[in-house]
Amino acid sequence: MTMRRVELRGSLVDRVTQRWVIATGRRVDLVGGQGWLDGPVGDPGGIGDRWVEAHAARHRADVVEGPEQGLLPRFAALTPSLDVAAVSPHIAAFYETTAAWSVDVSSRWARWAEPGGRLINAVFARRLRQLSLPLDPLDVAQGMDSRVAAIVAPDGDHLGTVWQRTLRATGATVFGGFYGACTLPGAAGPSVRVVFPLPNGSLTVFLRPEATPDSGLVLSSKRGRFGEDGAYLVVRPGAADQGWARRVPLHERFALSAGRDGSVRCDHRLDLGPLELLRLRYRLRRHPTGD
Repeated sequence: MTMRRVELRGSLVDRVTQRWVIATGRRVDLVGGQGWLDGPVGDPGGIGDRWVEAHAARHRADVVEGPEQGLLPRFAALTPSLDVAAVSPHIAAFYETTAAWSVDVSSRWARWAEPGGRLINAVFARRLRQLSLPLDPLDVAQGMDSRVAAIVAPDGDHLGTVWQRTLRATGATVFGGFYGACTLPGAAGPSVRVVFPLPNGSLTVFLRPEATPDSGLVLSSKRGRFGEDGAYLVVRPGAADQGWARRVPLHERFALSAGRDGSVRCDHRLDLGPLELLRLRYRLRRHPTGD
């Protein structure tokens, strides 16, 4: 299949998916009642990193990079959902200084899901430079490179953090996400929110934090109702204030634990409904010099 044919088929799938969300989802006010779904939007022609400057410009904000930028400006931002004192300080340090950490990863697809993963990569990931899930263990053997940057409003408010991960072996963008803490309607405390920009919208995931008895951390998006932790496809043409959203049966679980040497291990499981799709295992280590 030629690249041109892949692009045409991919664009068609984009349009069909967006129409499906509009037809079966619900209309949402992204600056009002459903502001928790507000976030960066991808360009129809491809994602890459173009959305970063576009989102900053929409909010008249600055993109701030540095050797110790973190996914969360303060790990304590997850209070009161999480007893942050019960979590290893090494895990907290990773979230507060993500740019100072290296990422090694291994992957394993469920046998039944691998053909679908290859199709997703062919139709979506390579064209859009987004959600390029690793299929070959050799692709991840050399680890990942990261770009971490905060988007900061003129008043100093932290709007969120960009974390883009690319495979060192191929240069493919595995994930380009926008991270922060967000309290869902009716929730007692904040969840971790990750927005993955897609053409004319996003995949937005809310993860509930929980401390484990061994000072670890679990972040999970479980089955539930609209407005609860989980994954949502959002269609927002032209970054309009109004859009459509549909909850989708993608579920994630991140289990983090700290080693005696200060490293952090993470077991990331991605499920479609009750079925496991993919498991990623990360080893996170702080750079000796912090840069």
